[in-house]
Amino acid sequence: MNKFLLVCVAFAVSVLFTNSASAQNTKIGYFDEQAALSLFPGIGKIDTLMNSYRIDSLQEEYKYSVGDFQRRDSIFKKDSATMPAKARELATRELLQLRYKLVNWQQYQQQMEEAKYEQLVNPYRIRIAEALAGIVAEQKYTIVLKSDAISPYVQPNLLDNLTIRVAMKLKLPLPKEIEDAWKAASGGGSMPSAPAAKPAAKPAGKG
Repeated sequence: MNKFLLVCVAFAVSVLFTNSASAQNTKIGYFDEQAALSLFPGIGKIDTLMNSYRIDSLQEEYKYSVGDFQRRDSIFKKDSATMPAKARELATRELLQLRYKLVNWQQYQQQMEEAKYEQLVNPYRIRIAEALAGIVAEQKYTIVLKSDAISPYVQPNLLDNLTIRVAMKLKLPLPKEIEDAWKAASGGGSMPSAPAAKPAAKPAGKG
């Protein structure tokens, strides 16, 4: 049922792109945030900063947490018998929290890395979002689709590639073949082939 629904949605999108009569009052653009991010000249430094964060922050935090747990555990084993009930309860709780953190360190590290990555990439995303919002308003787009939501059997108009429009608005460098294809499309020339429709490969992952 879900598969059938996806096929119907893809077909509907195809109709909107190819049937100008049906889509007369609907202007559809398509956009790829990762491709837009990859065009920023300074985006590559994020990988370097992430590696530094793993080594200088997370690895050091892990070493400290291990040492802290061992120290607290040693003190607890030696003094727990003479501790007041409340102090023993608090010490036990702190030890359990530290143990849980260490046992689940990979999950904790992943969460911390994701948060750090979002912090580093957010300034770029804000610039992209502002540029995209301006383009949508100026060009009167009513629908913006993710590029990967478009049916592979449909070749949309290159001029509706909002990733390229965002790059141009932000003055980001584009591959020459993309610039040439855009000039040809906007000048009334023949439409470019499908590979030219995407401006760049996706940037490296979070790690």
